[in-house]
Amino acid sequence: MSNTIVIATNNQNKAREFKEMFDAKNITFKTLADFPEINKIDENGNSFEENATIKAKAVYEQTKLPVLADDSGLEVDALNGEPGIHSARYAGDHDDKANNIKLLKNLEGKDDRSARFVTCLVLLNHQKDKLVVYGTIEGEILDSPRGANGFGYDPLFFVKSKGKTLAEMSEHEKNEISHRGNAIKNLYDRFDEWWKD
Repeated sequence: MSNTIVIATNNQNKAREFKEMFDAKNITFKTLADFPEINKIDENGNSFEENATIKAKAVYEQTKLPVLADDSGLEVDALNGEPGIHSARYAGDHDDKANNIKLLKNLEGKDDRSARFVTCLVLLNHQKDKLVVYGTIEGEILDSPRGANGFGYDPLFFVKSKGKTLAEMSEHEKNEISHRGNAIKNLYDRFDEWWKD
């Protein structure tokens, strides 16, 4: 099991992104689906890094394997960084439609629509310090949703360089520029040095 990393998620799409990027590194990735005994983790931190670290530590304690955990969210400048760490539960637990409605209501009358998606990845192993990397994508919030792909705030998040929202992009196109994709690239660049120390 020395080349095994547990990704602290049940999201198989998320896991697939990591597997594809690290394909050449001879790493076996497992997810929480492989460890049904692990209970729901209370992510009660005050930042993306704190939440990812809480998740990583909890999974490490129960598996004794290196763990990769993430926390992500949308930061809107005119709302002082909201919804931030509360992105998935902004208006109710993982209710995308309600979250989008609340976001648009809170942005009514505001000229600045600039925003970014942020992902923080934490890689934890008992023998060494944790490795923390971030990835972001800049954009702006539209007045109404566009596109049927993606999830969460994707239909409202417009990427100027592409001329479309994340929900109007193919999965491949989105992964090439997304916050999680950028975070994975940053992790990949620093992985070998951290893994071998």
